[in-house]
Amino acid sequence: MPDRSPTAVEALGNHRAKTRALREDFSRFMLNYRFAMEEVMTKINILKTEFEHLHDYSPIEHVNSRLKTPDSIFDKARRRELSLTVDVLRDNVFDIAGVRVVCSFISDAYWIAEMLTAQTDITVVAVKDYIAQPKPNGYKSLHLIVKVPIFLSGSVEVVPVEVQIRTVAMDFWASLEHKIYYKFGQEIPDALLAELTEAADVANRLDVKMERIHDEVRAIEARE
Repeated sequence: MPDRSPTAVEALGNHRAKTRALREDFSRFMLNYRFAMEEVMTKINILKTEFEHLHDYSPIEHVNSRLKTPDSIFDKARRRELSLTVDVLRDNVFDIAGVRVVCSFISDAYWIAEMLTAQTDITVVAVKDYIAQPKPNGYKSLHLIVKVPIFLSGSVEVVPVEVQIRTVAMDFWASLEHKIYYKFGQEIPDALLAELTEAADVANRLDVKMERIHDEVRAIEARE
């Protein structure tokens, strides 16, 4: 028979109240990241629309975003041996909200990063330049961790967002690599890994060639 004594009932009530409060705190926590992600998306889409309508060239091909699921956040926290509390997650996990910007050319990636980080309400927390220094598997992208203010009904919160900026070729390679890792986990055949590395080199050569062609076209236009 379950214990129905006043003390047990009170303890159960306290447990439920605490669980409900934790759930509400985490929901608010996740909403803040959604708002911050949407704020960064708005900033980038404003730049994209401006270039499309007021300039002869837009460096931004397309933009998308993603918010980590709670399971993904908790898995990452466990791998890093972090406590599963809102405060610890806020201070240690900076890629809960993510925005990916795909551009045409390598130089565009740095140009977009410069335009975004020059905005006065953006604070740059960290920069990881995997274009200049690719990961061992060939992955290339420019990663920024930025903080943006979000204005709530009773407070202003400053929330981090990860921004990844890469070329079309880099994005195509990263998408393929992600699908292969998802399918094979950590047991990818050596031959397939070698092909992925070779493909990364091919994608880089394509980026360099397309950048050179782009520069030549602009030089011709400038002389006309």
